[in-house]
Amino acid sequence: MINADEIAGILKQQIQSFTADVRQDEVGTVIEVGANLARIYGLRGVRASELVEFPDGMQGVALNLEEDNVGVVILGSDKNIREGDKVRRTGRIASVPVGEALLGRVVNPLGQPVDGKGDIHTQKYRTIENTAPTVVERQPVKQPLQTGIRAIDALIPIGKGQRELIIGDRSTGKTAIAIDTIINQKGRNVFCIYVAIGQKNSTVAALSQVLEQKGAMEYTTIVTTGPSEAAALRWLAPFAGCAMGEELMYEGKDVLIIYDDLTKHAQSYREMALLLRRPPGREAYPGDVFFLHSRLLERAAKLSDEKGAGSMTALPIIETQAGDFSAYIPTNVISITDGQIYLTPSLFFQGIRPAVDVGLSVSRVGGSAQTKAMKSVAGQLKLELAQYRDLAAFAKLASDLDKSTQMQLLRGEKLTELLKQAQYQPQPVEDQVALIYAATNGYVNDFATSRLQNWARGFIEFLHGKHPAIPKAIADSGQLADETKQKLNDAIVEFNKTF
Repeated sequence: MINADEIAGILKQQIQSFTADVRQDEVGTVIEVGANLARIYGLRGVRASELVEFPDGMQGVALNLEEDNVGVVILGSDKNIREGDKVRRTGRIASVPVGEALLGRVVNPLGQPVDGKGDIHTQKYRTIENTAPTVVERQPVKQPLQTGIRAIDALIPIGKGQRELIIGDRSTGKTAIAIDTIINQKGRNVFCIYVAIGQKNSTVAALSQVLEQKGAMEYTTIVTTGPSEAAALRWLAPFAGCAMGEELMYEGKDVLIIYDDLTKHAQSYREMALLLRRPPGREAYPGDVFFLHSRLLERAAKLSDEKGAGSMTALPIIETQAGDFSAYIPTNVISITDGQIYLTPSLFFQGIRPAVDVGLSVSRVGGSAQTKAMKSVAGQLKLELAQYRDLAAFAKLASDLDKSTQMQLLRGEKLTELLKQAQYQPQPVEDQVALIYAATNGYVNDFATSRLQNWARGFIEFLHGKHPAIPKAIADSGQLADETKQKLNDAIVEFNKTF
């Protein structure tokens, strides 16, 4: 028998303990859609860079906050979005998954894997736009980041926390330098992030294969977005890569990030800005295109010891048209970075590869990012090459040259030959020091220039085989002590007798 009082008591108790779970969503309506952009009416409280969600689950970023509507860039295809669709605020600012779980993976700018290796398991997220470290939170760049390329480590050294621009026409070897630098970080505890902006998918696949073969993929994340994807994703890619690198930097780790390339990035931003009807400026770029790159590159830094002493080194790449370094985007990025590596087609087609123009390239960090051993041999090399360039220009005009001029031209020719290096073959700094020392001290003057590459290979094999203590001493101490110098001289003489 059910007691009516009992039922009434239970109902009263239920009513008293009832809590209504009300969720308030701010919803807007699509009034216009096309070219991966939507104008939305009614999202009164939306914040800049906030993610909004369309009915089909597609997300967008609120970029233009206007009086009566919001301009949203859609992160993907807009083909399922129609006028009149309801759009919901998510309350989240655009962010990406971060952490060591992303190492060894190829992801899109939203942090979703595109390499077919399953999901990425990480609980950490980081907003794509963050404030750069302040002056107080930084320290000077003073530790070398070895690229493994003789021409760069000796003449245009890069330090941890530096921003060094790689600039040149298309097909002059810009990406090759970046990839060699990634390969050279093996075993050096530097995590690498390669951001491919608008690169062909086949190019990125080939690149990840090379890194896999060289054992470099285990400490590298590739962030990629193809040329056929939405301009918004190409705009997002470098910021997403930067956020992934920042997470590691603030954990006290060393990070190398490559933006390949910022010319396409600026063009994607211009495309978005013009479609959003922002006023165009020079070359139709929006007025804040300088700020776009400066706020990205300024996030690379060497943090102070209080902040964990992590670092993020940025190597942005800029593609020029017919060597025009004075165009709008190249001059912008040159003024933001701490130096640039100029690559020229004329050197490339002469067979001087990497085609680094040593006269125009500069590192504004200079010798403070070099080991003492490298600094001691690089000074002489710089001087010799500078004199060689001046003389070579005059020698074209003069018919008869005196003996000392001929000697200087010959030495310059040999040094230039020794700075050539094959792709995917970065070299440890101790081997570079030994080679440059031999060249600047005249030990290769008697050999034909065409045989110098063979000489260099043979000498390094000989040094590691017969005198392993010499490279070890240079590597361990970072210096070229008098005792080591003497041993090195003897080793070079010994090898030259057999070559």
